[in-house]
Amino acid sequence: MIALLLALAGFAFIDSLDLLLVGVTAAIVMDSRLARKSPVPGGASFIAGVFAVTTTFGLLAVLGIDFLTDLVDFELTPTIRTWGALGFGLVLLVIAAVPAGAQAEPPAWTVTFRRRPWLLGMAGMVVGLAQAPTAIPYLAGLALISARDPLPSVWPLIVIAYCALALLPPLVVLALATRRTRRAQRVYRSVLRVVTSYGPLSVRVIFVLLGLGLIVAAALDYQHLW
Repeated sequence: MIALLLALAGFAFIDSLDLLLVGVTAAIVMDSRLARKSPVPGGASFIAGVFAVTTTFGLLAVLGIDFLTDLVDFELTPTIRTWGALGFGLVLLVIAAVPAGAQAEPPAWTVTFRRRPWLLGMAGMVVGLAQAPTAIPYLAGLALISARDPLPSVWPLIVIAYCALALLPPLVVLALATRRTRRAQRVYRSVLRVVTSYGPLSVRVIFVLLGLGLIVAAALDYQHLW
């Protein structure tokens, strides 16, 4: 169980380095300052929309995988887990080697919707719906939870905690934006600078470490099987 939680914490950290969510939250903050309004309603609505969709997707995915394996009488044997870990480790290494593209810019719809909190919440739901099925760390984490037999009794709380941890950077940006002290503003600018400067590199390093770790674990399991 501890190994599962540590792996999920690592995946959540990778997911948290999302430049799109940080960029959109920062854009909402900047626009609110120009309009002399609090950034909390719009920023909180956007983040809540992302959280609601990603959490719902995760809960349904775990239930769906579990129901599917029961329906087709599928057993996740040690051999399947070993080869699955090897394959996923290789995928992570390949992804880490892919050249980085341009950094994500805040989408154009923020210009129109940025001052309407309820629309920002809907926009967050759309972003979450697009990201949840394509976020490899999140899908890997859900697969790890689903592979447990039986499922941990608190697995819904684990999924909820994962989604909350993955949204920490935009939440920190929003919280710092509400503070007027010089120190808070310095930290606010530092957070943005660190995420945009070192986020992609951190993701690559973690992907390499996780990929190598999975390959080593698969090799050890393979020896035990034979």
